Amino acid sequence: MIQNPADPEGFAERVYAVVEAIPVGRVTTFGLIARALGAPRSARIVGGALHYAPESRHVPAHRVVNRQGFLSGGWNFGHPDIMRERLLKDGVVFKDVDAYIVDLAQCLWDPASDPALDRLFRRPDEGPPEALDDDLPFRIVGGS
Repeated sequence: MIQNPADPEGFAERVYAVVEAIPVGRVTTFGLIARALGAPRSARIVGGALHYAPESRHVPAHRVVNRQGFLSGGWNFGHPDIMRERLLKDGVVFKDVDAYIVDLAQCLWDPASDPALDRLFRRPDEGPPEALDDDLPFRIVGGS
């Protein structure tokens, strides 16, 4: 991994690794990625990292939505319709036929629930990551 001087902790690289692990047909949120990486108030930093992701990396950023399931990153692709079409091809379910809101009750994936990603969530000198204490109005579905 090449060290980015603007990102000495490698946060962006860890964001890319999490997003690359999102199963086809599922989405996650900027906030869940931030929390899983130990930076619970850094959802916007996650968005910034995805905005500046190298094109050659082919990070599936279209699978990341805001906490309500809205396609908030759509303009990164030109128009939200482009992001929506990519998600539909992935098999993601929307709340309404013409809406830009993903049905999180059916499609949400929590990166913290994927044991294959544990190496990204804490440094070797740290203990286990803190449990999330959310009162989410929907059920988070685990790995693929």
